[in-house]
Amino acid sequence: MSISIEPLIYGLIFFGVLVLVEGLYLTVFGKSISLNHRVNRRLEMLEKGTRRDEVMETLRKEMRQHMNSRSIPLYSMLADRAQKAAIAFTPAQLIMVMAGVSVISFLGLTIGTETEPPIRAVLSVGLGVGGVYFWVNNKASKRMSMIEEQLPDAVELMVRSLRVGHPFSSAIQIVAKEVADPLATEFGIIADEASYGRDIGEALKDMAERLDMQDLRFLAVAVTIQQQSGGNLAEILAGLSRVIRARFRLFRRVKAITAEAQWSGKFLSGFPVFALIAINVLDPHYYDEVLDHPWFIPGCIAVGLFLVANLLVMRMLVNIKV
Repeated sequence: MSISIEPLIYGLIFFGVLVLVEGLYLTVFGKSISLNHRVNRRLEMLEKGTRRDEVMETLRKEMRQHMNSRSIPLYSMLADRAQKAAIAFTPAQLIMVMAGVSVISFLGLTIGTETEPPIRAVLSVGLGVGGVYFWVNNKASKRMSMIEEQLPDAVELMVRSLRVGHPFSSAIQIVAKEVADPLATEFGIIADEASYGRDIGEALKDMAERLDMQDLRFLAVAVTIQQQSGGNLAEILAGLSRVIRARFRLFRRVKAITAEAQWSGKFLSGFPVFALIAINVLDPHYYDEVLDHPWFIPGCIAVGLFLVANLLVMRMLVNIKV
């Protein structure tokens, strides 16, 4: 029984694409771009001697550039996730990275496999584009998760600052200095914009819409209402902090309750693919007798559609709105 190593080669190339993109990203923009870096990126740029207005413009450009490029064909499906991940690559650079890793994938498939050139071309594009999309999506998910966890602590820090007599603009600056990235850089931009005359409530609302986060919308609305009607902002934010923490606990509880259903859906959708790969690895000629059958391709398409439908239905069942 001969064992094909081509599926393993595909997996290694996909993993290599992820490592290559991450390494290129850190090489171009430095270690400070990493979310787990101890010093937030804005402060590091300021410590290097870059002017405050230049730092603000650089970071604002990075955060807005992807949504401004949604008109580029096929880039629109990546733009939202790239914006939430605050990818420093420009859209043109990201497209070039996709093209570059696709070429490298094609060379890897040419060296490691014996598939036909048209199939290698399609697979290389899928590995390159899919790898970059997976990398961006992972960055966005990690960044949004960290912001959600940091936000209650940041609001409580603002409450303590307000209670000792600091103005709200100073409380924003304290959060930008004391909290780690990614939230520190976000609030640092708001502090810089406020210093140059922009309304803080408007800046918070813009950040909430850009990140599409409900808790940030609550914060922006609370600050805007207080600015218009007055009141004790410290008490308002203290109550908001409790609400955010309660929502966060509820989200975690819902996630734990639906975890079994989510993994069941992933298993039911992934097992046929895993079985197909295993069969091709253990017996590469298993399907040779039916490849020429007129119903083979329609059957494959039907199975693929059923798998996609299964994913969508399972996601709808466990997507509980809170």
